[in-house]
Amino acid sequence: MNRRLIAPGVAVAVGALLTCGVAAPAAAAPVALAAAQAAAAEPTAGAAFLAPYYTELDLTGDDRVTTDDLAVVAAFIGSTDTDADWAEAAAYDLDGDGAITASDIALVSERAIYDDGPFEIVEADIVSMQAAMNAGVVTSVELTQQYLDRIAAYDRTVIEPGGRALNSIVTTGDAAALAAAASADAVRAEKGMTSMLLGVPIAVKDNYNTVDMPTTAGCGCWNDNRTASDAHMVEGLRADGAVILAKASMDEFAINLSSQWSAYQPAGTALTVSSPYATNRSSGGSSGGTGAAIASNLAAIGFGTDTGGSIRIPSTYNQLVGVRPTVGLASRDGIVPLALSQDTGGPMARSVTDAAVALDAVVGADSADPVTARQEGLVPASYTASLDADALRGARIAVITGLPTSQNMVGSNATTQRLFSAARETLEAQGAEVVELAAPEGFNGILSEGSGSAVEFGYDLQGYIDDYLNPAVSARSLAAIAQSPNIAPNRGPSTYGPRSTVTPQQYQDWAGPAGSHTLQLARGKQIVTEFLDANDIDAIIYPSGTPYGTVGSNMRLSPNTGLPAVTVPMGQASATEQIPGAGVNLEFLGRDFAEGTLLGLAFSFEQATGARTTPALYGPLPAG
Repeated sequence: MNRRLIAPGVAVAVGALLTCGVAAPAAAAPVALAAAQAAAAEPTAGAAFLAPYYTELDLTGDDRVTTDDLAVVAAFIGSTDTDADWAEAAAYDLDGDGAITASDIALVSERAIYDDGPFEIVEADIVSMQAAMNAGVVTSVELTQQYLDRIAAYDRTVIEPGGRALNSIVTTGDAAALAAAASADAVRAEKGMTSMLLGVPIAVKDNYNTVDMPTTAGCGCWNDNRTASDAHMVEGLRADGAVILAKASMDEFAINLSSQWSAYQPAGTALTVSSPYATNRSSGGSSGGTGAAIASNLAAIGFGTDTGGSIRIPSTYNQLVGVRPTVGLASRDGIVPLALSQDTGGPMARSVTDAAVALDAVVGADSADPVTARQEGLVPASYTASLDADALRGARIAVITGLPTSQNMVGSNATTQRLFSAARETLEAQGAEVVELAAPEGFNGILSEGSGSAVEFGYDLQGYIDDYLNPAVSARSLAAIAQSPNIAPNRGPSTYGPRSTVTPQQYQDWAGPAGSHTLQLARGKQIVTEFLDANDIDAIIYPSGTPYGTVGSNMRLSPNTGLPAVTVPMGQASATEQIPGAGVNLEFLGRDFAEGTLLGLAFSFEQATGARTTPALYGPLPAG
C-alpha cells in the first residue's frame, strides 16, 4: 500500500495549540534544547506529573510542559534553515529536518500533561482523546465501550415525542472493535502515541468493505455479504491504529437522499435515518447514518461517500465538517459504487482538525483504483499543517453571480441568505477578500449535468459483485436486486429496474472515454480551474443547503468537476425563522488536490465562528 503515515502527534500539537486558545508570542526567548532535556531526567518534587512525561522538553524553565512551551515553538513556525534568523529558531528544530513545523510542536505536545479533569466523550475531539489516552485518564477499550454504550442506549430509542429513532447504525463491531482497542492500548503502552488515530473509534458507511462486519450497502438483499478484505481506505485507518467501531446506515445502495435502508429488516420494510437535532426530520443522504451518528457522538469520526452530495448534504443537516476529496485522492477500491465517474469517499467530523487527521490516514495511490495515480507529488505530508487560524488573511474568495434563478447559488431561503451574508462578513473580518464574479461561460452547463447513477450504477455495481460479493449472497446483479423482496419499498421497478436495462453501448456513450458525461466532466474541471487561475481565486464559496434542504444545483459543482469541496457549519435558523435551530453549512471549493488550502480556510472560518451546536437530545448517558 502506497500511503502516508502521520508524523505522530502532528495534529495534537496544532489542535492543542489552537483549542487551548494559545496565541504565539511575537518573540520568544529561545531556551537551549540541551538544557531543557538535561532537566528532564526526573520530575520536580511536588509537581503533578504523569510518567513518562516529566519535564522533558520543558522550554520555559518552569519544570513542566504546558501550552506555554507550545507557544515558544509556535513563534517560529514556518522558519527554515535558509532563513536569516535560523540560528535563533534552530533550537526548536526538535526533529532535525531543517524547518520548524507542526511536527516540532508535536514533540513538545506529547510531553504535555492532561489537566482537563475527567474525560467527557460528548463533543470530544481527537486532540482531547489522545491527550486523555496518553495520560491514562481513559483507555481505547474504555472509549470504545463508551461509544458502544451510547449506540445501545440511543440509536434505536425514540427520544423525542413525535419523533423517530436515529437508526444511524446498521451493525457494531463489538468483540472485534474491543479487541482492536486493546491492541491499540498495548501499542501505546509500548511505543507511545504512534499516530493521531491510535485507539480512536470510527464508524464507516455500510458500503465500505470491512472484514469483521458485513457490508450490506443498506440492503436486506445483501445481509450475508461478509467480504474477505477491507476497503483500501479502511486498511489505511487500521494501519494508523484506528478502531473500526460500526457500520453506519445509508440510503439503500446510495441511490436517494431519503436515507431509507432495509438491511436486517422484515421483507418489504425499511428504516429511515433521523437528524439528532429534530428526529422527525431526515438526516440527509445517502451518508445520513454517518451524519446522524457523528453529530450525536456515537463515534469519534465517520466516513461517507459522495456522488452528488452525499457527504455534504448530511454534513449540513447535522452541523458537521464534511470533505469531498478530489477524485483520485483516496482509493474507491472495496467500496460499493454508485457511479465511478463521480464517486469519492471522505471524512465527516465534528471539527476541521478531526477531518484533516482522518483524511491523512486514507489518502494514497492504489493500483486497484488507477485514477489515484494522478495524486503523485500533489499530497502534503499532513493536511494538519494547513490548519492555521490566520489562513483567511489575504485569501481571495469568489461568490458566483449571474446564473439563472434556478441555479442561483445562494437561493431564496431567508435563513440561508442571512447566514451566508454573515459568513461573508466573517471571512472579510478575518482578512479575506470576497469578490462577486460573473459565472464563466459554460458554468451553467456544469450545474446542469446529471449524476452518473442512472447510467453507470448497474455496470459499476457488477464490477464490485464480481470482485467482492460473498458467494452466499444470491442477488448478484442489479436485475436480481430489483426482483428481491428484501429491498426498501418501491425501489425495484421504479429505481433499480430501469438502471438494470442500460446496454453496454449506452454505458459507453455516457461514461466511455469519449462519452458525453466523461467529456462534460473534463470540460467542467477545465472551466472552473481556468476561472480560479484567471481571477487569482483560492476558493469559491456557496451554501451547502437550507434548513433540511438543498440550494438549486450547488451540490453538483464538485462532482461535475472532480474538484474538492469542504463544508463547515456557518450557523442555525433563529427562533423566528422556519425550523428553529436547523443548521446550514458554508462550502469551499478549490483546485485539484487543494484539500490543504480548503481545510485551512475552513479551519480559519471555524475558529472565528464556532458555529456548530451539540444535539441537546443526545447528551451524556446517565451515570451508572
